Amino acid sequence: MNMDDLKKIIERKGPIRKVGVIGMGYVGIPAAALFADCRQFEHVLGFQRDSPSSGYKIDMLNRGESPLKGEEPGLEDLLKKVVSEGRFECTPDFSRIRELDAVTLAIQTPFKNPKDLVPDFSALTEGLRMAGKYIRYGTLVVIESTVTPGTTMGMAKEVLEEESGMKAGVEFALAHAPERVMVGRLLKNIQEHDRIVGGIDEVSTKRAVELYSPILTKGKIIPMSATAAEVTKTAENTFRDLQIAAANELALYCEAMGINFYDVRTGIDSLKGEGITRAILWPGAGVGGHCLTKDTYHLERGVKVLNGHLDYPEGKDSMFVLARNINDFMPRHMFNLTVQGLKRAGKNRKGARAAILGWAFLSNSDDARNTPSETFRDLLLLDGFEVKVHDPYVEKYPGVPILRSIEHTVEGADVVAIMTGHSQYKDLDPAVIRELTGKEHPVIVDGRNIIDPDQFIAQGFVYKGIGRGDKNGHRIADLARSRKMAEEPIPAA
Repeated sequence: MNMDDLKKIIERKGPIRKVGVIGMGYVGIPAAALFADCRQFEHVLGFQRDSPSSGYKIDMLNRGESPLKGEEPGLEDLLKKVVSEGRFECTPDFSRIRELDAVTLAIQTPFKNPKDLVPDFSALTEGLRMAGKYIRYGTLVVIESTVTPGTTMGMAKEVLEEESGMKAGVEFALAHAPERVMVGRLLKNIQEHDRIVGGIDEVSTKRAVELYSPILTKGKIIPMSATAAEVTKTAENTFRDLQIAAANELALYCEAMGINFYDVRTGIDSLKGEGITRAILWPGAGVGGHCLTKDTYHLERGVKVLNGHLDYPEGKDSMFVLARNINDFMPRHMFNLTVQGLKRAGKNRKGARAAILGWAFLSNSDDARNTPSETFRDLLLLDGFEVKVHDPYVEKYPGVPILRSIEHTVEGADVVAIMTGHSQYKDLDPAVIRELTGKEHPVIVDGRNIIDPDQFIAQGFVYKGIGRGDKNGHRIADLARSRKMAEEPIPAA
């Protein structure tokens, strides 16, 4: 049997009509909803294990409700629509994969220990085993999960063939089409971003193009090999991480030199013209999420998996790994700024009370995967701080009480640290916050540059901000003296 046999099998099956998505998370839910809204497809199944931690999603989705709690424009309305029309349902019964013409896998692929370059593929492997167990001749299997280059042609292909008893590229089609989404704009990203599609052969690529073309509104399909698609996804996230690290490093330099990073950024960004490219991003309290925190390690590992010879100085970290280290340092820098601020305020660190504003890693989202706030909180607790955490979107997190009231969070706090750029933190009233803290000189540490330093400084705060070398050494306002002067009568002329 050969590739022509797969082509004939697919021709006999006809167009893709029934689609399945394994993994009902930030990627799988919007993808399934968009597939279900396409008239080219008759029915879409979302597969979710009925586990203690995530089984609740099944009933929610079947009621047309989204389990994702951040601001996700259009998603809940679309879910209600496709459920009411009977075009989408969520099920824990993986044997129903037998009904499908195509099945995608959107399952997380974290690293247990990045330094070992060994990813945790256990969840993905289990998903592949379930798919392989039930796929039929001519079924298309697409891996959307970000994986180490070489995984689709290697581990994934082996697992699917072992479970199905069929040959990939001969009796079923196999491709990698990585997701390219950002929480907060999931539907828009899936529809408008170009879609990378890499089959293990020409027939698989063509079938995957057939699957994804109907859900694109502005984006186009970019076909390539499966391994090239894997490298594309890991590399684009690695480059973004590198750009953020460059901004973070420059912010640290600006702090050390007593200048405003944001002035410098505006100046750099102003240079336009032919042959000039500038992609300077924004510094911050740390990089979180599922993608940027680990995709560099997938890319690094790919060279080893594919047995490539890398001509590079032995024993030296790549610039990509160095960038990861810089971004991982930023929660520690927030801690350092906190300590410096307390020292200026004359407050002992031991037993100091800290209020963390923001637990999600991304503004206006409930996504707390690999949140830098956790590293920051751990450092505070280790140093003897009492810590409260507020987030308007994250409802719960293992081992961390999340408060819904900003007032209760900052009450009695010696330091308020803004870790996430949620919109409501931009409108903090410095006079109200200072009164809630009950401190003459509370400390505020802005990790996202979303408050006006001068307003808080005028209210007696000790201000510290990432990249704000122009403000971090400010004169502390003497409110007691100001009040006394205001109360003294004006001498008669």
